[in-house]
Amino acid sequence: MRKEFERVAPESVGIPSESIEKLLDRFEEGWTEPHGLMIMRDGKVFAEGWWAPYAPGICHGLQSHTKTYAATAVGIAVTEGILRLDERVIDIFPDRAPKDPSENLKLLTVRDVLCMGCGMEKMPFNGVDWIDQFLATPVVHKPGTAFMYNSTGSTLLGAMVREKTGLGLIDYLTPRLFDKIGIDPKNLKCICMEDGMEMGGGGLYATTEDNLRLMKVYADGGVWEGERILSEEYVKLATSLQNESATERAVNPPAEDNFVGYGFQIWMCRPEGVYRADGAMGQFTIVFPKYNMILAITENASGSTGGVMPQKALDTIWEWYYSLPAPDAGPLPENAEAAEHLKRRMTMLALPAPRRSPISPLQECAAGDYEVTEGYLSFKQSNFFIRDARTDGFTKLNIAFDCHGVTFTGTDPDGNVKTLVAAMDGSRKENTVDGLATISLTSADWVEENLLRVTARFVETCNEQFMDFTFDGDALKVEIYNNHAFSMNHKDVVTLRKA
Repeated sequence: MRKEFERVAPESVGIPSESIEKLLDRFEEGWTEPHGLMIMRDGKVFAEGWWAPYAPGICHGLQSHTKTYAATAVGIAVTEGILRLDERVIDIFPDRAPKDPSENLKLLTVRDVLCMGCGMEKMPFNGVDWIDQFLATPVVHKPGTAFMYNSTGSTLLGAMVREKTGLGLIDYLTPRLFDKIGIDPKNLKCICMEDGMEMGGGGLYATTEDNLRLMKVYADGGVWEGERILSEEYVKLATSLQNESATERAVNPPAEDNFVGYGFQIWMCRPEGVYRADGAMGQFTIVFPKYNMILAITENASGSTGGVMPQKALDTIWEWYYSLPAPDAGPLPENAEAAEHLKRRMTMLALPAPRRSPISPLQECAAGDYEVTEGYLSFKQSNFFIRDARTDGFTKLNIAFDCHGVTFTGTDPDGNVKTLVAAMDGSRKENTVDGLATISLTSADWVEENLLRVTARFVETCNEQFMDFTFDGDALKVEIYNNHAFSMNHKDVVTLRKA
């Protein structure tokens, strides 16, 4: 059982309801796809809403926001005396380091990894021996003197804790953090490395409120309801400049808020004193110390290039922040009408309904049994971090239409049968599919006479996945792609033929 936050009208904590309506207006302009938003001040939630079909209890892919969870595990271990910030990495993994470590590798410490100061110019990704590969990567610069965003290093943070305690990231954090601050570990999901270590660099799925609760620990100096979780010193270091990040300008020029510095897996922000946990496509939890305020948002701000849309999300939040009354202005006069209007609006947030185009003259001919002749076909979400061997694809596919939609039945090489139902009436059909993200809300529509587009919205992620079925007599081509920032320009092509 967790203690729920008090919910209040915005004016009672000095925020005009109308200002939040303007913020919602901006986020609904079409340049991003908002999924969830929570804003808290003085420990009280004064604005919250989720754009259906997203909802408060559905966990959401965090991407690099995961890094702050991994760093929190290290911070707790430091607070408990299990780890030291100045402890050398090769001393934590004595059996994994090269036989003749370089002088720079010998200098690499826990603190350097926390602040993206590993000194490397490239990073290994995944493999059974990924820790060995990481430690074998040349440390070109003296640790702590150069910034390079290193997600594998972030995963190594969790591996350090596992090496010391025998516990993975979630098992270690459950009694020490999650149970105390009200995060349900059974609701969390995480992509793992090949050795079973949770991918602390970007693999966690958590709720919008989970993220807010995590960052409240930092906002309150490492204390939760009177109990110290992180040492005061660790929080001060984690939330202040530990490594200059101006070199990021060459990597991602639009991302202005990535150039002002880095703490311990936490970014500094352009507004003075503000800091944030940050995940790709706009997963932000932002702490405004002067206002004693926290804003958490989950969204898909992918854009077509790099950091353009996520940066626009931050710019929009800064614009709203700068418009607020002075932090010491105190409560505003009650405005029951404005507060009620905002509350009603935030309970009715929704993404646009799927396109409705349920009929094609080719529909009867398109139905039937097909055999896969080339490519990999399944109903599960693509894994953008680790591509599996993909030996479980369908060899056969049946397509059947009815008055409400279309049903796809796939058969794999072992004879296992999987079914996916897509609504064609402007709604979405819920399916449970294999994989980490299991909830697929699926729709379909005829884009052209011979082109059926199936849209699977995986609501535990940022993205939609698309399958374009192009029918040409007995031949069928399926193109699979998505709106995920890491792979939106990639298509998998599968060919089939009528049985």
